[in-house]
Amino acid sequence: MLNNGHYFDPSILREYDIRGIVGRSLSPADALALGRSMGTIAAGNCGRIAVVGYDGRISSPVLEEELCRCFASCWLYVLRIGLVPTPCVYFAAKTLNAAVGIMITGSHNPPEYNGFKIILDNAPFYGDDIRNLQDLANKGSWAKGNGCIIDVDCLESYVMRMVDDYNSNNGLKVAWDAGNGVAGPAMMMVAGNIPGEHIMMNEEIDGSFPAHHPDPTVEENLQQLKDVILSEKCDLGVAFDGDGDRIGVVDDKGRVIWGDQLLAIYAREVLQKHQGAHILADVKASQILFDEVERLGGIPIMCPTGHSIIKSKMAEYDAPLAGEMSGHIFFADHYFVYDDAIYAAIRLINYLADGGKKLSDLCDELPQMVNTPEIRIEVPEIRKFEIIEEIKARLDATDAVVNKIDGVRVLQDEGWWLIRASNTQNALVLRCEASNKNDLDILCARVLEELQASEINMTSIFEN
Repeated sequence: MLNNGHYFDPSILREYDIRGIVGRSLSPADALALGRSMGTIAAGNCGRIAVVGYDGRISSPVLEEELCRCFASCWLYVLRIGLVPTPCVYFAAKTLNAAVGIMITGSHNPPEYNGFKIILDNAPFYGDDIRNLQDLANKGSWAKGNGCIIDVDCLESYVMRMVDDYNSNNGLKVAWDAGNGVAGPAMMMVAGNIPGEHIMMNEEIDGSFPAHHPDPTVEENLQQLKDVILSEKCDLGVAFDGDGDRIGVVDDKGRVIWGDQLLAIYAREVLQKHQGAHILADVKASQILFDEVERLGGIPIMCPTGHSIIKSKMAEYDAPLAGEMSGHIFFADHYFVYDDAIYAAIRLINYLADGGKKLSDLCDELPQMVNTPEIRIEVPEIRKFEIIEEIKARLDATDAVVNKIDGVRVLQDEGWWLIRASNTQNALVLRCEASNKNDLDILCARVLEELQASEINMTSIFEN
């Protein structure tokens, strides 16, 4: 056994993954310790095969090299699948029956960030699992034995599996924006294997993200896509985050279709085949979604935010579909119960191509509400959860109707408002929804009251 322990910067051990700023809180030594720690866990419990992929960030190859080397020092056979989207790692781990899978990625964060998304025995590795890595790494009680590293090409198999679920004979005119993230090559392969006219945007991988930041939940990052859709008269556009597990969608009128609206559209198709099924969405989702799922004959379930939590809850409820406002969409219907933005794009395009309605028409059929976007307010890391507890205590002293599954989601006559602590950033996440602008203003003012009571001084909820 090896006895050289390692200390992770506590700030990088997040709820759903390991993530930090390279050269400041995250280093190749962390990749080394993670490889030895996860290799020890895997070899001792669930097998000897590991799958490793990485994104297009400048720091990723070095982290990948250390991770693979240390996996191999723990008896593991390391299947090195290279520069691929995060869902391709999930696909490879599933189809190759791997004990552990790790994707080196900074996801939707700025270029200086990087990190690791982990699955163990094809299940999410998160929460206490990640926090407990610190104890194992501190002890340095790592397994030692000779494994090997094997280069494996999984990208084509991954793409062709997704394309198999495109069964329409019709095609649409689609603009695709990879944002210079790692989804680019897979995106191009998919577009070349389904009918229609396809416009490629920012398909070349570039870890500096020269066109725009690859976060499709921020509307300004979709402006280039909007312009192309309108100028080229496309039926829709799709965009992906840096590692290809979050989707952004713009309709034929150049309007952003947010994650909860997308889920309502997917639910129409899925519930035709799975009447009475549970459909899961996170606490940030519109009430319209939950009402729509019920109208369609499904059972809506509100869950805490977080892709790892959603995956676990899908298994618990045997749910065929789930999603988040952040663009993580999960299909168990015909697929593997993980978040895959490219697959979500294929399902949407196929549904529209067969359905005969424009995406804008489907969205206009949904009840119209007035809501804020997802607003993030930066606060000190050590304060974010304290603030939520303070707000809960104040609400407990009232007769407010409060859902506490993730922060506080408060129901009022005017609508609802939400304040929760981000698990990935030093921030509070806010959202309000009402049927009209006057009621929305009332809810926003209520949120401001709570923030100010916890000494966060803002004059407007839209102030960032």
